[in-house]
Amino acid sequence: SVLPARTYSPQDKAKVESAVQVVERWIMARLRHHRFTTVNEVDEEITPLLERLNHKPFQKLPGSRASTFAVLDEPALQPLPVQRYEIAHFKSAKVHIDYHIEVNGHRYSVPHALIG
Repeated sequence: SVLPARTYSPQDKAKVESAVQVVERWIMARLRHHRFTTVNEVDEEITPLLERLNHKPFQKLPGSRASTFAVLDEPALQPLPVQRYEIAHFKSAKVHIDYHIEVNGHRYSVPHALIG
């Protein structure tokens, strides 16, 4: 699941921002003078750099990003569901005399039997 930073909690963003900075320094900086014509070319250049970055030892902690992933995250991974997740929003609405309901500023027709 996605766990976004809490609203008005800038301390939550520090780890994400530092991770972005590491990727910028390690990968994007090395590729800044390259010219690519396809996404596949970019992927081919990024893959070895990403492998090196993930296996680079931490400065203050034991292990690397790859070893931490293997110990903490990989055992918790599960296969993707067979059926795609479908986002559904539910709202109770009263059907007006003109057979319409309003949702997010838009009006929709409904069967006349649902009036009231």
